[in-house]
Amino acid sequence: MTESTGTATSQTTYRGLLAALFASWSECRTDSRRKDDMGFYLRTSLKAGPFRFNLSPSGVGVSVGIPGFRVGTGPRGNYVRVAGLGTSYFGGQTPVSAPVRKGIARGPQPANLNTDVVMQELTGTPVQHLTAAHPSDLINQIQTAARRQPLWPWAATAIALLAVATAPLGLLLLLLGAPAVWWLRQRDIARRSVVVFYQVEDAPAAKYEQFTGSSGFVSRVHRVWQIEAEGHLHTTYQRKVNAGASALIRRGSGSLDLAGPPVLVTNIAVPSLHGKERSVHFLPDRVLVRHGRQYADLPYAAVSARMELQRFIETDSPPTDSQCVGTTWQYANKSGGPDRRYNNNRQLPIMMYGRLTLTTPQGILMVWDFSRPDVAASLADALNRMR
Repeated sequence: MTESTGTATSQTTYRGLLAALFASWSECRTDSRRKDDMGFYLRTSLKAGPFRFNLSPSGVGVSVGIPGFRVGTGPRGNYVRVAGLGTSYFGGQTPVSAPVRKGIARGPQPANLNTDVVMQELTGTPVQHLTAAHPSDLINQIQTAARRQPLWPWAATAIALLAVATAPLGLLLLLLGAPAVWWLRQRDIARRSVVVFYQVEDAPAAKYEQFTGSSGFVSRVHRVWQIEAEGHLHTTYQRKVNAGASALIRRGSGSLDLAGPPVLVTNIAVPSLHGKERSVHFLPDRVLVRHGRQYADLPYAAVSARMELQRFIETDSPPTDSQCVGTTWQYANKSGGPDRRYNNNRQLPIMMYGRLTLTTPQGILMVWDFSRPDVAASLADALNRMR
């Protein structure tokens, strides 16, 4: 799909598209109880801190204030139209370009579980390299918002310390400072938010509706893990003291939802896989990848998804929605039985998980395990259909 900026589109065309967008969303809102409506549309009014963004035929407007008294101004925010003929992007405020930090790809790292097992980090190409190679206006805005530090915690801490130091007069300081801290927090939310209104129609709308409605996002899966590193076990002793496994992994807890990245305020549901350090978010026209506070975007054509069944020896409490396919011992002998030399030898369940692997030609690698294999399979199928 091609991308064009708002400066290349006349004001008349822009207002016409916005009018059509507003009309289509009004109709969708009126008929929201019908099953055939596009379920990924949420609202035509977005809130970011004290600011409220509203979509109307004249453009994207913004107002600020309190209930009963609000002050508005002209069009702001971002507007993206995704249709069968391509993608049109209309930028809002001119973003402040963020400096690109260069990184070094990590090599094999020592394992935390067993010092004689070499763990390979499953990170792939650093995200900042993709940002430098393929910059976009939306990514620049998201990068800038993500890097801004919130100020209200510092103000709240300073007021609390002064209140304690000047007690009992400090109570008056708390009463006067609380509204200021609240307003500063609202300002921080606005500074750390990027507002985007989407209009999705034609074939892209049908595909995105199928994606957001796939069982991966509407079914409840008890556990999701992001696989951070993997190390193969080569010697007999390594396998013996690791329950007879063929490899060790380091994993972190993850989640699956329709919330999107925290800095993005948008009118649609955004299917997302969240991890502590790395996340992936699926927009109608692109895939956002996060690593720490770094973001990059990729076209769907560049993302491949693969699902495979994964037998996993679980050392934690197994999820209740997973299938147990066998058992083993924490310290196993060659025949698979318990090694009697270890008094604290316990029996461990072998669970059947679904492993989702996302790869790109640019070198991105993300691996996720799901306690339900059918959820991983549904996500892989839905993502490949978006290509």
